[in-house]
Amino acid sequence: MAELLLELYSEEIPPQLQIAARSQLKQFIENFFKEDNVRYKELSVYSSPTRLTLLIKDLEGKIKTESKEIKGPKVGSSNQVLQGFIKAKNISENDLIEKETEKGKFYFLKTQPQSISVEDLLTKIITKTISSIGWRKSMRWSNHNMMWGRPLRSIFASFNNKKLIFRLDHLESTDEIIIEQDLIIKTQKIKNFREYLNFLKNNNIIIDHKEREEIIIKKISSVSKSKQYKESLNPILLEEVVNIVEDPNLLHVSFNKEYLKIPQEIIISTLEKHQRYFPIFDSKDQLTNYFFSVASKKDEKKFITEGNKRVVEARLADAKFFWDKDRSKNLIKQIVNLKSIKFYEKLGTIYDKTQRLRKLSGLLSDDLNINKEKVQVAASISKSDLCSDLVGEYPELQGVMGKYFALAQGFEEDIANSISDHYLPKGLTSTLPKKPFSYSISIVDKIDTLVGFFIIDEKPTSSKDPFALRRAAIGLLRIIIENKLIFKLRDLITYAIRLYEEQGVEIKNKKAEQEVLEFTKERMRNVLKLKNIKPDIIEASISSHASDNFLDLYAKTILMNKYKNKGIGLNAISSYKRAANILEKAEKGITGRPDAVLFRKDEEKILHEKINEIRKAFTVKDDNKDYENLLIKLSDTKESTDNFFDNVVVNDENKDIKNNRLELLKMFCNTFDNFIDFSKLEGL
Repeated sequence: MAELLLELYSEEIPPQLQIAARSQLKQFIENFFKEDNVRYKELSVYSSPTRLTLLIKDLEGKIKTESKEIKGPKVGSSNQVLQGFIKAKNISENDLIEKETEKGKFYFLKTQPQSISVEDLLTKIITKTISSIGWRKSMRWSNHNMMWGRPLRSIFASFNNKKLIFRLDHLESTDEIIIEQDLIIKTQKIKNFREYLNFLKNNNIIIDHKEREEIIIKKISSVSKSKQYKESLNPILLEEVVNIVEDPNLLHVSFNKEYLKIPQEIIISTLEKHQRYFPIFDSKDQLTNYFFSVASKKDEKKFITEGNKRVVEARLADAKFFWDKDRSKNLIKQIVNLKSIKFYEKLGTIYDKTQRLRKLSGLLSDDLNINKEKVQVAASISKSDLCSDLVGEYPELQGVMGKYFALAQGFEEDIANSISDHYLPKGLTSTLPKKPFSYSISIVDKIDTLVGFFIIDEKPTSSKDPFALRRAAIGLLRIIIENKLIFKLRDLITYAIRLYEEQGVEIKNKKAEQEVLEFTKERMRNVLKLKNIKPDIIEASISSHASDNFLDLYAKTILMNKYKNKGIGLNAISSYKRAANILEKAEKGITGRPDAVLFRKDEEKILHEKINEIRKAFTVKDDNKDYENLLIKLSDTKESTDNFFDNVVVNDENKDIKNNRLELLKMFCNTFDNFIDFSKLEGL
């Protein structure tokens, strides 16, 4: 059993590219080994900013392949196709045999059992793997052809304690590891992973990213306990920091307390997003004037600590200057300056957007019964902070700064909060706006964006969604569902289209209204999957939903998922199934309109009355519907349907009576399908 060690040494690779490369390297090697039947005991991938390392333990030296038949072209295929197969398999025509199959006669190649050297196979697998890694951004070094995440400088490869020889583009494999620190270059011949680890550790490099993470967490926890800080780490920031250091050394740094007077979001953004430092909170969850920084070197003389402090204070000084300057600018007066900021080239400016939002929010306020004048003010100033220098410097704080500006200028708290909250939610499971003004502005903002890109026919494709329209639609649905909102969504979409027309935007897509509704409905799949709804129930609900009331769709789906395998659900499904099975064999043209005059049995009349009772319950206004009671009513039909099928012969000799009974069953199924499409439920 042998060990394979591979190290790809390059210029520094950014964290996200590094993480993706680790995953791809592991996946490609596993797939290629499985394809070639290469067995091993353990496979690990590590990385640091300049190194991507693969370790495979207990690899077989040779693999034995069994005899097998490889299917070739069909007998009678063109000579070009046949010769292509012969060339690809490196055989002669005499090696082919003809064999009859279900699809006709084909050529087959029968391979002989053989023993293959894993070492020979590895050179092919490794070069193919390195070339297969995909990079979101890649570079080319000098005049060489190889494209990689960052210029690849060396490929170390060792198998069974010996150099594995191969070439990839301009690089030849080597058995030497390179270390460059403080302008000093060190190299050393390495045979195995133990020697590799020792050489790196002796030079203060920890190649195992998980070990680096544990070191950082442990050090932060230790200081936090001694200083009585709250132990909380931003996991996204932690992952990033882990992948930008090779030897984590924790620094505890302070900054001037005076800066705590500015909004804490500015300080947190400065530390996390701009500097990749960890802000520190006290035991009462209050932001302190301290932060943690992780360096790749020890800082015995405190030079790095002092440098970090100066950098942070310089940024905070700029932020404080912008804050003092911007908070005094009247948000109402700033609206006109939005004319200079493009929303999108074909959709006008941010000023145009705020005018649409003001009118849309006014329409929505009628449905949600909130103060029209105030919500329109909130919509009008919702984007005003985009004119500020502070947001120009900290674009990630758009909305947040608007809230602080509004509070500083005396706006009501609900209006101020709506400026920051209307950007929510920012992800599938992230925080939602919960206050009426906040979710109202968020709703109309998302509708305006969706409508805008649909009317100019720049919709998402299966692989691309450059304007995050899927996220907007999912956010819209989550707001509706989790705030239990009922309003006329179709009317808002129609009005949004009209507002774009009034502003002179060309409507390229005449089907935009219906397409936005369909697009939003399809996003319900994502929302329902997060709630662990069974796939067949999701399909039954989505495919049957025709209105713009998505709270209605959600409520029915949740109930069906809850009761499907319980008495209520089983009874409803059983009743539907019996009727649907008979209708499946019936002639086409059954509409579901039975004539009561043709009823001959009491069971027909009782079932008809039961159906009409349910249909009446479906006509109740959406905000008064009791969906659980509706499902119970569907379930309660079981006794009536059982009596019907036990005592009524559907296929009566009289054709009119037979058809009328089929119409009754069709009416029955149609009524059930008003709830969800029962035919799509598994087990039917």
